[in-house]
Amino acid sequence: MGTRSDRFSPWEYALFAGITLAVLCLCVCVGSVNVPLRETLTAVAEALRALVLHRERPSGLGAAIILSVRIPRVLCVALVGASLALAGAAMQGLLKNALADGSTLGVSSGASLGAVIAIAFGVRVPFLPFAGTTAMAILFAFFSLLIILGLAYRMDCSFSTNTIILIGVVFSMFVSSLMSVIITFAADRIQHITFWTMGSLQGKNYTDVLLTGAALLVCGSVIFSRWRELNAFAVGEDNARHIGVNVRRVRLLILLAVSGLIGVCVSVGGTIGFVGLVTPHAVRLLAGPNHRRLLPASLFGGAVFLMLADLTARILLNPVELPIGVVTSLVGAVVFVIIFYRSRKRVKG
Repeated sequence: MGTRSDRFSPWEYALFAGITLAVLCLCVCVGSVNVPLRETLTAVAEALRALVLHRERPSGLGAAIILSVRIPRVLCVALVGASLALAGAAMQGLLKNALADGSTLGVSSGASLGAVIAIAFGVRVPFLPFAGTTAMAILFAFFSLLIILGLAYRMDCSFSTNTIILIGVVFSMFVSSLMSVIITFAADRIQHITFWTMGSLQGKNYTDVLLTGAALLVCGSVIFSRWRELNAFAVGEDNARHIGVNVRRVRLLILLAVSGLIGVCVSVGGTIGFVGLVTPHAVRLLAGPNHRRLLPASLFGGAVFLMLADLTARILLNPVELPIGVVTSLVGAVVFVIIFYRSRKRVKG
């Protein structure tokens, strides 16, 4: 049993959940067509009643917008944000690297390559035709992570920030070149692939919600169950080994979970960068470095951050909708420079 200081109280969880729910309601109600909160709640209540009693779903323009467009999209955005933030927090602890994230390490680029191959050449999984993109994204995310970390270790056994970021940038450029070649041979799908690579959760449905939720439940449970080991890794790999952590096994398990989360998120929403970099750093100021507190805080923080980014993408240039990846990259680029500057200054000091 932990003390109150190393874990959140039920009231703190209730506060996180309340903020997340409030932002979710805001994002469902506001858009190109604003729907009053009362009408939104009425439509949801009637839909749940119809589902339980096997009746016809409520009709009307407002109900159609809420139930068929807004709710699945916002739920998918929240789950993707929570997944990416959780993956980022886990990678930062595992690698003891403040700039570790799927986008900065090139893992998201690798997942994107797998998804682009699946989209361009119609890769399918038997009996699960919609899962080809997801399977390829997860597979490429995992092998990309292994390649990047393997090259970084061969160049610098200390896994310094500069080395890992350099390898990630070079790998992302290489993957970008490969995607350009693939797009050349798939000209009929170039518009779909190009918009998808910028990151977008437009037109998501309840199937995408179930897929993302299942990935978060399975992979997130693995990461949450290893919070003690992540605390040990954050101090140092030697420290983790000395207190009895099976370093190789735990590292592989967490990398698999992280790859699964990033792969599913990329297959569902395209390349959405910097969520796993921005959110853990923001919530660490409130939750502290203990992963028992940091991981759940990142989960809620990532959901809130991406929902607000998606809302901004929808209403900023209304009726034109920005890709959500553009918004997160603009915010993430600034945060990346600040974190990198501070880390360099700390090293010199």
